[in-house]
Amino acid sequence: MKKIKILLVDDHTILRYGILQSFRKENNFEVIGETDSGRSAINFVSTHCPDIILMDVSMPDLNGMETTRQILASTSDIKIIALSMHSEKIYVMGMLNAGASGYLLKSCSFSELLKAIYIVLSGKKYLSSEIAHLATAKSLNSIRNQNISALSMLSKREREVLQLIAEGHKSKIIAEKLNISRKTVDVHRANLKKKLDIHNTAELTKFAIDKGITSL
Repeated sequence: MKKIKILLVDDHTILRYGILQSFRKENNFEVIGETDSGRSAINFVSTHCPDIILMDVSMPDLNGMETTRQILASTSDIKIIALSMHSEKIYVMGMLNAGASGYLLKSCSFSELLKAIYIVLSGKKYLSSEIAHLATAKSLNSIRNQNISALSMLSKREREVLQLIAEGHKSKIIAEKLNISRKTVDVHRANLKKKLDIHNTAELTKFAIDKGITSL
């Protein structure tokens, strides 16, 4: 029987280790990679073909929502399950809107994680029982409409720059992380303020937190 290939994406080493050890006891699964950041996950997927990605939501530099969005834009066959400590609606609906097939809290049992994997591989969605009530049609439309009026105005690069600004990085560091010029970062910063009608870094940071782009 062909094994289900798993990629673990989480910036907590001990959590990845625990999940990895649990999968090693299962004959039907193979963890083909693990990484601590969204950017390295995107690079991994470009050269490997996992069936399932277990994705943390809050990660520095590039959050799980943006990572999910970018991966599925180029490789739609992969199923992504969010594995997060956050149960707030903004995170749950943000991941679902980005294309995730499931959302589990990190407090879930390993048996529930296995159940979720099989369900999403069958083409269905899976949510932890504690957060299932958040994914009503009304709440999904509400969050989606909010995103249409705000986040959807931003380009992929602008969303990346926004997260890094909110995490306290200066333009020089952002430029180094994104491999672009400092001048380009400043252009993105100015565009963010103009598009969002926001006038300073503190307001940009508040916006990023309110939209679940960063949890800082």
